[in-house]
Amino acid sequence: MSASPATQTKLTSDRTQWGAVICMSLLTFVLIASEFMPVSLLTPIAGELGITEGQAGQAIAISGLFAIVTSLFGNALLSGLDRRTVVLLYSGVLIASGVMVALAPDYLVFMAGRALVGVAIGGFWSLSTAILARLATEADLPKAMAMLQGGTALAAVISAPLGSFLGGMIGWRGAFFSVVPIGVAGLLWQLVVIPRMAPDRHVSVSAMLGLFRRRTVALGMAATALAFMGQFALSTYLRPFLEMVTGLDVGALSLVLLGLGLGGLAGTLIIGFVLRGHLKLALAGLPAVLAGLALLLVLFGHSGWAVAAILVIWGIFTTPIPVAWGTWMTRVIPGELEAGGGLQVALVQGAITAGAFLGGMLFDAAGWTSTFLFSAALLAVASLTALLASSDREGG
Repeated sequence: MSASPATQTKLTSDRTQWGAVICMSLLTFVLIASEFMPVSLLTPIAGELGITEGQAGQAIAISGLFAIVTSLFGNALLSGLDRRTVVLLYSGVLIASGVMVALAPDYLVFMAGRALVGVAIGGFWSLSTAILARLATEADLPKAMAMLQGGTALAAVISAPLGSFLGGMIGWRGAFFSVVPIGVAGLLWQLVVIPRMAPDRHVSVSAMLGLFRRRTVALGMAATALAFMGQFALSTYLRPFLEMVTGLDVGALSLVLLGLGLGGLAGTLIIGFVLRGHLKLALAGLPAVLAGLALLLVLFGHSGWAVAAILVIWGIFTTPIPVAWGTWMTRVIPGELEAGGGLQVALVQGAITAGAFLGGMLFDAAGWTSTFLFSAALLAVASLTALLASSDREGG
């Protein structure tokens, strides 16, 4: 592979700009915390807006839908702008969302504000790999991507309990508004530390879909989607599993879920070092281990201690998956990271939705065991597909 495409994504400096990387990690934390904060606030939201808890829960679904749309079309519309300007724009959209949701007089405005969260998430994540490739040296890129994912993992750990705590202290509107000052601080920080980055080339939906004509990219994207489908087919239904099968009370359940989240944080700390020399092993190995863990949950699901230990390991091996595939993308399509990033985000969001939907159908129709076995099968196929993608000449 020639070196010229790679140089298109790099700044002239050969030094990693860690301040900008950390700033972007803060943005991911605020984005994910905003996305999942409704989980612990459905009842008070429903009560004040005069809707059902199910309708309030659609606040998460609509953000996912708009994340898909934005990842496909947003950056194409903004392809002529400096990338720094685009990041600032998405940060502004996130701030506007927090204000809109916190002050929403009715359900329609509330959902419109939640749609803006999806716009910010889809737009930022589709650009994140391309931007990091311009902020970090090649040697530091896996570590930088792990730091970005660390913001996501931390938000996943604390967003629900933090939302519940803030909701009790200052109400659900105050909880949502709490992201606004953090977002403003982050925006000001971005102005200082993120350098100007001219757009490399025009990005269009046809350019994104055209990547599927390359065998390596098609296999890699398929493996990514299968991994996320398998992961969320199981993880979406962990709470009813822990309550009904393992028999945990609320206190024990919270501790187990905390262990899962802390395992995820540990995974992001470790993976940056692993990917420097073992990318192929990580791509195939991570979903393979998760497939085995899903089977272990089927076998030992009634043992609280066993389940707790398995879920800590599950956390360690799930959070590195997007880091691994992001790193893979920088090596396979280094000159087309914005197109690849948009395609990858759309596929991941769709895979999460499909995994949760199909897992739920099986959970209701045939019981939790069928859902967990379905997850294991998807993850096993993801591992095999990843092996094909990483063994391909272009994936070297």
